[in-house]
Amino acid sequence: MAAHRSGPLKQQNKAHKGGRHRGRGSAQRDGKGRLALKSLSKKVRKELSRVDQRHRASQIRKQKKDAVLAEKRHLGSKDGPPHQVLVVPLHNRISLPEAFRLLQDRDTGTVHLNEWGSTHSFMLLCPGLKHRWFFTSARPGDLHTVLDFAKVADTILFLLDPLEGWDSTGDYCLSCLFAQGLPTYTLAIQGILGLPPKKQIEARKKLSKVVEKRFPDDKLLLLDTQQEAGMLLRQLVNQKQRHLAFRDRRAYLFAHAADFVPNEENNFVGTLKISGYVRGQTMNVNSLLHIIGHGDFQMKQIDAPMDPFPLNPRVIKSQKDPGMAVEIGVMDAVADMEEDPKVLMKADPNRQESLQTEVIPDPMEGEQTWPTEEELSEANDFLKERSKVVKKVPKGTSSYQAEWILDEDSENDGEGDEYDDIEHEDFMEEDSQDESSEEEEEEECETMTIGESVRDDLYDEKVDKEAEEKMLEKYKQERLEEMFPDEVDTPRDMAARIRFQKYRGLKSFRTSPWDPKENLPQDYARIFQFQNFINTRKRIFKEIKEKEVEGAEVGWYVTLHVSEVPVSVVEYFKRGAPLIGFSLLPHEQKMSVLNMVVSRHPGNTEPVKAKEELIFHCGFRRFRASPLFSQHTAADKHKFQRFLTADMALVVTVYAPITFPPASVLLFKQNSNGMHSLIATGHLLSVDPDRMVIKRVVLSGHPFKIFTKMAVVRYMFFSREDVLWFKPVELRTKWGRRGHIKEPLGTHGHMKCSFDGKLKSQDTVLMNLYKRVFPKWTYDPYIPEPVLWVKSEISAVPEVDMQ
Repeated sequence: MAAHRSGPLKQQNKAHKGGRHRGRGSAQRDGKGRLALKSLSKKVRKELSRVDQRHRASQIRKQKKDAVLAEKRHLGSKDGPPHQVLVVPLHNRISLPEAFRLLQDRDTGTVHLNEWGSTHSFMLLCPGLKHRWFFTSARPGDLHTVLDFAKVADTILFLLDPLEGWDSTGDYCLSCLFAQGLPTYTLAIQGILGLPPKKQIEARKKLSKVVEKRFPDDKLLLLDTQQEAGMLLRQLVNQKQRHLAFRDRRAYLFAHAADFVPNEENNFVGTLKISGYVRGQTMNVNSLLHIIGHGDFQMKQIDAPMDPFPLNPRVIKSQKDPGMAVEIGVMDAVADMEEDPKVLMKADPNRQESLQTEVIPDPMEGEQTWPTEEELSEANDFLKERSKVVKKVPKGTSSYQAEWILDEDSENDGEGDEYDDIEHEDFMEEDSQDESSEEEEEEECETMTIGESVRDDLYDEKVDKEAEEKMLEKYKQERLEEMFPDEVDTPRDMAARIRFQKYRGLKSFRTSPWDPKENLPQDYARIFQFQNFINTRKRIFKEIKEKEVEGAEVGWYVTLHVSEVPVSVVEYFKRGAPLIGFSLLPHEQKMSVLNMVVSRHPGNTEPVKAKEELIFHCGFRRFRASPLFSQHTAADKHKFQRFLTADMALVVTVYAPITFPPASVLLFKQNSNGMHSLIATGHLLSVDPDRMVIKRVVLSGHPFKIFTKMAVVRYMFFSREDVLWFKPVELRTKWGRRGHIKEPLGTHGHMKCSFDGKLKSQDTVLMNLYKRVFPKWTYDPYIPEPVLWVKSEISAVPEVDMQ
C-alpha cells in the first residue's frame, strides 16, 4: 500500500497567536517590507513628535499675530493709506455736525477739510498717535451712496440714539449693509448726557439689549465730550480689521481730487485724472478700471505726485527770519503735484487689456439646410406605418368600436364600469337641479349716511390710478400663479400647435435629456463662455496671491489718467457723490450669463415679475438688468418661476459682465415715486450660460365620459389637428393618474384618452409642455439717482427684525 504524499498545493493553516500583544516592531517584521497605503501616496505626511507639533502650532500662531499687527500698523501710517471711516447716523435725532466737531480736535492733530466731493468729509492727521484718518458721511436715506462708501471704507462708525438706537430708516440701511458685507465697525452713542443722571444707566442697559440682536458681543462707546472722542479714535486704531473678499483681491481707489481734460475732437469725452490712495492690491496701468455707476475704462498712465496729507509735514525755515518755520500746506503740495508729477507707468498697447465686451457674431456660422418636401413626405409615411395597430376583434365590429377595446382584460370590467359611470352622471344631474332650485336667502341690511371727509379729495390727488391698476393686476396674477401653478388657457382664436410650437413634452423633467447648445438665441453669439469656470477662477486667484505685479503699491498717493471718459462723471463727482474705481481682473469686462442665489427681503411684499427691470449691486458693480427667476436645485434643468416668491431661495439669471465670486448681491426696484426699495439679497453663484431655465405651461382638460381606464376629455383643445399634433405627449391628472391620447373624436377638440387606472369625474386632466427661456439683454451700468427719503415717507418703511 503506497503512503500518502502531500502535493505542491498543500494547505497552510494560520498559526495561533497565543493571546500575546503585538507591538509596532513585531507588526513591521510580519509586514516583511510592505508599505501602508498612506506611505505610497504622493504627499508623504511627516509624522512629528508631540513637542514638534506644539512648536509648529506656536509658530503658526506667531505668524498670524504678526500679520495682524503689521496690517494694523500699516493702515493709517505714514507709508500706508489713511484710515477711511464712514460715519452713518442711524436716527434722525443724531447731530452729524456735532459729531464731526468733536472728532475735529485741533489739539489732537491737524484737520484738512475736503474741498472736492462731499462737504461732510475731512482728513485728520495725528502725529501723536502716528495715525491719520479720512472721515466721510452719508445719510441712510441715500442708500446707493452709503453702499458705495461701504465698499471702500476701512471702518464704519454707527451713531446710535440713546433711547431707540435706530429708527426705521436706520434699520433699513443696516439690512442693506449686512447683505452687502460689513467691514470693521464701531458703535457710538450720541446724546446720552442730555438725559437725567438717573436714567442714563437704565438707557444704556435697554440700548445694549436692543443692539445685541444685530451686534452681539459688541461694546458701546460714547461720543458726547472731547475726551470720549479721543477714546473713540484710539478704539479705531486698535481694532482688528475685517476683510471683504471682493475688494481684497482687486486694487481700488477712492478719489480725493478729480480733473477733466476734454478731447480736441469732442468736448463731451476726455481724459479723467483721479487722485487718491491705492488700496487692496497693486494697481497696474495695463488693467481696466471700473468706475462704479459709470462703466469700464482704460488707463493711459499713472503719476506719483506728492502726498497732500503727509503725517509728518516738511518744515522750511524762512531766509529772512531763521526762527520762523513754515509748514508746507495742502495747497502747496497740490501746486507741487501739478508742477512736476513723477510718471510711474505708461500703458503698453501690447499688454493692455481690451475694452471688448461682446463677441462680434458671424451670421454664416451655424448655418443649417431645411429638409426638402420629399424628405418630409417620407417621414410622414413612416409615422403612419408605425401608428397602425393590429387587434383581434369580433366579427361585425366597426373601426370606431375597435378603438374602445383594450388590449388586456377589457371584457371583464367593461359593463360594470359603464353602469357605475351612468349612475354617477345621473347623480351629478340631480345635484345640479337641487342647487338651481334652492333660493338664496337675502340678509337684512341697514343703510347709514356717512359724512364726506375733506381729506378724501386731497388724498385722491396723490394716488396714481394707472399705477394702482397695474399693481392690482400683478397681485391677481401672483394669486392665480399660487393657486394654479403654470396653468394657462388654450387660446380659442389661434391653433394650439402654433401658440405652443416652441414647447415640447418630456417623459421626465429630471431625467429626460436636453442639449444645452440647441436653439440658442442670437444674443448667445455675443457673450463669452469659459471652458471650465471654476479652474479659471482658481488660476487667477492663485496668480494674485503668488505672482508679483508691477505698478503702484498699496498706500501710494497716485493720479490715474483714465481715457475716453464722459464729462458726466466729473459733474457727478462735483455734486458731492463718491467717485470710486476698482481694477478689474482678467475677463471681468466681458459679457456673459450670471447666476445669483437670492432670498426675498421680508420687509418687501410687492409682487415682482420675471423680466422686470431691477437694480443690482453685485460685488463692486452697480447696474440695471431684466432677470429670470428659477428654482435653486442640483439638477441639470431648473424650473422657471414667474414671480419672486418669499418662501424659498431662487436663482436670478441676467446678462452682465463677468464677476468672479465671492460677491454679495442686492436687488432694488425703482418705485413710481422715484425711490428705490430693497426686494432681495443673496450672493453670486456662478457664470454659466449652459444653466438651463425651463418654462412649463400646463394645459388642462375635463373628463366628459369615463369608461374604465378610457375617457373622453374636452376643453384641452378645440380642433382635431391640435389633438393629433400633441398626441405623443404624456398626460397626467391632479390625482396622480398617467395616460396618453388615443385618437381625436369629432372636429371640436374632444379626444379619447387611456389612463393607468380608473379616472374620477372630479379629476382634471393636465398636459405639461416645456421650453427653454433666456433673459432679456437690458444691461445698463448707468442708474438714475434715487429720490431721498423724507420724514413723511420714513414711517411707510416696514420694520424688519433681522436677528
